[in-house]
Amino acid sequence: MKLVSINKIIISVFILSFSTSCSIIKFPFKAAKNVKKSIVKKKDNTSSQYERFVRNMSSEERYKWYIRTYSKIAVDQMKKNKIPASIILAQGLVESGAGGSNLALKSNNHFGIKCHQEWRGKKVYHDDDEKDECFRKYKNPVESYKDHSEFLTTRGRYSFLFRLPNKDYVKWANGLKKAGYATDPRYPEKLISVIEKYKLWKFDGSKKQITKSKKTNKQKSKDDSNYVVKKGDTLYSISKKHNTSIDEIKKKNKLKNDQLNVGQRLKI
Repeated sequence: MKLVSINKIIISVFILSFSTSCSIIKFPFKAAKNVKKSIVKKKDNTSSQYERFVRNMSSEERYKWYIRTYSKIAVDQMKKNKIPASIILAQGLVESGAGGSNLALKSNNHFGIKCHQEWRGKKVYHDDDEKDECFRKYKNPVESYKDHSEFLTTRGRYSFLFRLPNKDYVKWANGLKKAGYATDPRYPEKLISVIEKYKLWKFDGSKKQITKSKKTNKQKSKDDSNYVVKKGDTLYSISKKHNTSIDEIKKKNKLKNDQLNVGQRLKI
């Protein structure tokens, strides 16, 4: 009887130890899955865990992660609303700094869409073209993608875009600037550059790109890699103009706070 009891104790301890070690081993994978599920299952996506996950990636890693994460949503929106998936993804990448901007992380706004009079949802205020501008706040990134499609399909100034070939991302990029989506004169160039660098045209069902970008990363001028702060500039507005994040700018320039001075030169 004693031998049987001892054996039972040994087996019980072994099982307990094994299950405990397994839970320890599996935890990081569960954590990673939870981050992804928070997007896919449309849960609130502004947790500190998710924010650390995004901010800890390098800019290049974040761009590739963003494309993997949101490409299916972009394709779904293309099928429903006839907006090229390449354009949707490129706008999301440029407007949100590949998901790393404060507006994307804190408010799930991936397309820089402002409130406008008809907006009845939650709001958040950020410095953009003007100080303390009103932006839309979403429950999760999926809602942001849906609202972006609705924004383009229901506003008359964008109606001409839907007469363009839905695989012609060059015409769409220029059309968005013409319609007034962004004030940045280089906006079409930025979208096209991102689309061609990461071959986003594949998500449109195209077999090859339409045109080669005029500039590559190696050909960028010094003016593109350095920026002189102007009156009214904020880190947020500069990050949007240069397709980067506030954290990247602060890191490159060793900034301890968000304060800027007119004439200050920043590495971008």
